[in-house]
Amino acid sequence: MLQFSDGSSEVELRLKLDGHDVQSAKDIFVDADGSSLIVQVRKPGSLVTLIETNNLFDRIKPAETIWYIDDDQLVINFKKQDPDLKWPDIVESWESLSTGSMQLLKGTSIYIVGDSTEINQKVARELAVALGYTPLDTKELLETFTKQNIDSWVLAEGSDSVADAESAVLESLSTHVRAVVATLGGSHGAAGRTDKWRHLYSGFTVWVSQTEAIDENSAKEEARKHMQDGSVGYSNADVVVKLQGWDADHAKSVAQACLSALKQSILSDKNLPGKKSLYIRLGCRGDWPNIKPPGWDPSSSSTATDVPPATLES
Repeated sequence: MLQFSDGSSEVELRLKLDGHDVQSAKDIFVDADGSSLIVQVRKPGSLVTLIETNNLFDRIKPAETIWYIDDDQLVINFKKQDPDLKWPDIVESWESLSTGSMQLLKGTSIYIVGDSTEINQKVARELAVALGYTPLDTKELLETFTKQNIDSWVLAEGSDSVADAESAVLESLSTHVRAVVATLGGSHGAAGRTDKWRHLYSGFTVWVSQTEAIDENSAKEEARKHMQDGSVGYSNADVVVKLQGWDADHAKSVAQACLSALKQSILSDKNLPGKKSLYIRLGCRGDWPNIKPPGWDPSSSSTATDVPPATLES
């Protein structure tokens, strides 16, 4: 049995030792390293693993880990690297991310972008349920308003017409909070075009991208190159999640990867939610990430270079 508690600057884990016949502390092995933990009990001729994870909810200070035996329990205290982050659980999981992401996002909406409309829709719905956000779908909104499907629209008026219309929808959604928006994929989607991102910057954007990489390191390197390349609109996204193949039954796993990536992004810059809010309040003028002061005219190239960026309110 495992008990977990968060005590602000530290977290505590208690594990029942019933049935393990622990004679002394020498029978216990605790190895904590950054974001991993393994706890083992010595048995005659073997070691029994009580817990093993490479996925603690956040990083700890290994040198400050303390453990002791309290009656029939093993008690382990970890010092957090980030004392301000509330841990819902000891490990990063779907449940802990769903709960923990709320304190990080601060109501900021999420946009799911990528080449596949279906993947965007499925992942967005899972995220909306997990976070208690409103699920929105630009494909459904456009088709409801125009009373025609996207494929027919593309054939009749071309991809540019659809992209322009979706861009208008994204403008109307840019002031929404606590929403997860699934965007159109493919060449007719606004998110794939570098000149259509003005209002997408109002929320956290996740690029869900399929890959043929054979391992995690290769996928990370591919993602890094794509983000640096900047030739497609998706490279403007806050984070990228790579998929090797797609199965709609695994949409929740992809959504979990999205939350994990967003968590790391926000923890690396805790001002991001506030900066997104400021960007919205100033009118989503396209000056992300170097937000200009009130009165800045996006049509004036000289103004853009003559004034310093706006700062966040303390």
